[in-house]
Amino acid sequence: MASNPAFNRLEKDAQSGYAGFGGRGSANPGNVSYAQQGTTDQWGSQQQLQDMYNSPSAGPTDTGRVTMDDVIMKTMGLFALVLVFGAAGWIFAAQSQGLGYMLAMGGMIGTLVLGLVIAFKKTLSVPLIVGYAVLEGLFVGAISQIFEQRWEGVVPTAALATAATFTGMFLAYKSGLIKVTDKFRRIVTMMLFGYAIFAVVNFLFAMFTNTNFGIGGSGPLGIGISLFAVGLASVTLALDFDMIDRAIATGAPQKYSWLLAHGLIVTVVWLYIEFLRLFARMRD
Repeated sequence: MASNPAFNRLEKDAQSGYAGFGGRGSANPGNVSYAQQGTTDQWGSQQQLQDMYNSPSAGPTDTGRVTMDDVIMKTMGLFALVLVFGAAGWIFAAQSQGLGYMLAMGGMIGTLVLGLVIAFKKTLSVPLIVGYAVLEGLFVGAISQIFEQRWEGVVPTAALATAATFTGMFLAYKSGLIKVTDKFRRIVTMMLFGYAIFAVVNFLFAMFTNTNFGIGGSGPLGIGISLFAVGLASVTLALDFDMIDRAIATGAPQKYSWLLAHGLIVTVVWLYIEFLRLFARMRD
């Protein structure tokens, strides 16, 4: 799935059986033959063998596989980092407008580079994911302060809208109101690729024309573009929820909880930024 670059590799690894993890749902680590398992030489006394049979089955935590609790705890941890460093970025931007623009631009470029590294790096790196959350926090804090200075009240409105949309999408997904099918994934993926290309063009247009929002400005076209972006980010949440469920169902290694949490935070921040732009356009 391509709702989030961080999830692309997880999808590929799931299809290949999470190479190096012993196979999905394996109850026989090390490829020990069942003939060997049945001998008292291999397992010791008959009583020890009986104790093994009587012991409870190993759960996902015991076998080192990702659980919902893992994803929730990692998501909360990364979100806390975003909030802490977001507060720092907010304070720095309030003290100096120049520093605020520098943090916003540096954070945007830094998260873009780190995001690509995380997505395509062969091994999962927790420090890179933590570093991404730090840069993302500085970017969000600085850009929020810049928007709030010019359009007072847009930040709390965007934050509330983001929380409400996240809750609504989660309930819609869990209740089955939104069903993530292969066709749904393909359509959203194509829309994401198209919007990504547009976002780059729009950024360059805004830089060279010195306009606040780029193509469409704060007119009806611009507001329409922002509404589309908010809608796209919202449905992307459904893909993220589905990816988490699929990773748990396929027995992904526990370390992937970091990647799942990272991907979810990326989408939530994107949704918040799009709400920020939408409300600022409407106020401009």
